[in-house]
Amino acid sequence: MTEQTTGRLKVRLVDGLLILIMAVLAGCGLIYEYLLSHYAGRVLGAVEHAIFATIGIMIVAMGFGAFAARKIKDAFSGFAWLELYICFIGASSILFIAAAIGFTFHLPQLISDTFNLPADVLPRGGWVEQLHQIARYLPYVSAACLGFFIGIEIPLIARVREALYQKHLTHNAGTVYGADYIGAGIGAALWIGWMMSLDINQAAVITASTNLLIGFLILLLFWQKIRWRLLLTACQLLMLAFVIVLSAYGQNWMNSFTDMLYRDQVVLQQQTQYQQIVLTERNLQLNNNPTQTSVLQLYLNGRLQFSSMDERIYHEMLIHPVMASAPKHDSVLLIGGGDGLALREIFKWPVHSVDMVELDPMMISLFKQPRQFLPIRLAKQVIELNANSLSDERLNLMYADAFNQVDQLVAQGRIYDVIVVDLPDPNHPDLNKLYTNHFYTRLQQLLNADGVLVVQSTSPYHAQDAFIAIGKTIADANFSAVEQYHQNVPSFGQWGWSVAVKQGLPVSERLKHSLAAQTMPVIKTQWLTWPIVLASFNFPQGFYKNYVNIKVNRLGSQQLFNYHDQAWRKQQGMVNLNSNQQISP
Repeated sequence: MTEQTTGRLKVRLVDGLLILIMAVLAGCGLIYEYLLSHYAGRVLGAVEHAIFATIGIMIVAMGFGAFAARKIKDAFSGFAWLELYICFIGASSILFIAAAIGFTFHLPQLISDTFNLPADVLPRGGWVEQLHQIARYLPYVSAACLGFFIGIEIPLIARVREALYQKHLTHNAGTVYGADYIGAGIGAALWIGWMMSLDINQAAVITASTNLLIGFLILLLFWQKIRWRLLLTACQLLMLAFVIVLSAYGQNWMNSFTDMLYRDQVVLQQQTQYQQIVLTERNLQLNNNPTQTSVLQLYLNGRLQFSSMDERIYHEMLIHPVMASAPKHDSVLLIGGGDGLALREIFKWPVHSVDMVELDPMMISLFKQPRQFLPIRLAKQVIELNANSLSDERLNLMYADAFNQVDQLVAQGRIYDVIVVDLPDPNHPDLNKLYTNHFYTRLQQLLNADGVLVVQSTSPYHAQDAFIAIGKTIADANFSAVEQYHQNVPSFGQWGWSVAVKQGLPVSERLKHSLAAQTMPVIKTQWLTWPIVLASFNFPQGFYKNYVNIKVNRLGSQQLFNYHDQAWRKQQGMVNLNSNQQISP
């Protein structure tokens, strides 16, 4: 083999490695987009807008980065240093954002403690509030910085390839962009199949480590062509130490910063493929009395799902009106309710079987076997709270997306006496489909002739249009009678539910007849009484005056999501630092 042939082969091997590097970097870039957009949705609340805004900002910044690449004279040195910058920003940005948000959230208390201010005059407005809001929008700043540097990568790799071949490459752009697109697809697959289930800081460190590794590889491949290579080597070694520290301690720091966003002590943080689960405890022990239980609160993606202080109001109002109005209770379908609290109330009735559809297995594991995740004291409290309902032999668990699982149940010809839909609010497009007329029509097909459906329907006070839209959408699914009722749950404020029957009398009339005939079963409750239930069907004057203009939530329309999002944004304009969480069961 001649020297010329050997040289040609070496060039092609290096070029193949460069194309592979481009594909890997494209995957890293896409994962950074997902990481930042996911975290932005968590801290800003408006999930869809945050995700789209973050990705949009990164793409625009990448365009500016591509233009800025023309200013870099030495493509080899520029590319090697570039990966160092991306590694630093990618590894540390989410941790830095969490620290900034946590600090600004606690700033009023720090000022109060420093100047010995009374608790009722905490400085929560003005520049303190503005500083906190700026911190919450830092994910967009990080997205712009990362996007800018990522945008420089493709032009530099294209120039390195031409310098390698020492000629203009006709298909250079196509080759580089082809590797970029394929790599991005692989990055998306890695995100969905693996990295979504990791803690967000761990995912960021793994991605940043890939950038650092590529930086080392570029330094070795083009050692003679890179300027300031000894300085670069020293910086890379320092960055390696930095990444190792973040890998070892970053998640603990992240948890500490996240804990600062909750008023109570965080006793569990768990990131699953589907959501972030946080359980907090408010210790109410007085005079070291061990019999006094504490208050447990569950948050999913930063949104309150229940407080043990008043969850019985919510769950008793959710379950007992629908169970009391159903002639039979043999077979029940429960969609959601992975904490087992709705089940606890269902099993107070003579139920033969309950089919439960839950998306996240971790929710069931946490509330069925809490000793695996919590101290014995808290685990015992969790079991007492849900009455160990998730271990009942009458329960049949199905881990699935409810939208698809309901279709399977219809295909199997399953029939239920009662259907309970206890899902989070439609604050994300993925949840919106579970509030459509299509979904409710399928549920209607699963009910027996005199069966009853109840649906958690958000707040009639904070999200009035969304609340009414849920009832109107259910009515569009061929139910003969649909009613709505509401009650105050202190942790959430005014909350509402929708009930529907396939045929026969409406639920409120059924309850009245049972009370009048004194045939109402005696069910042990801590808060609910039947006069309270009947009164809850009444709404303020003019509550439904806009009913005609409210649109039905059809599959693909995102109408309900928009109603809920508009209400949430309006509410955000009225809250201050005292309301650290957007609440929704």
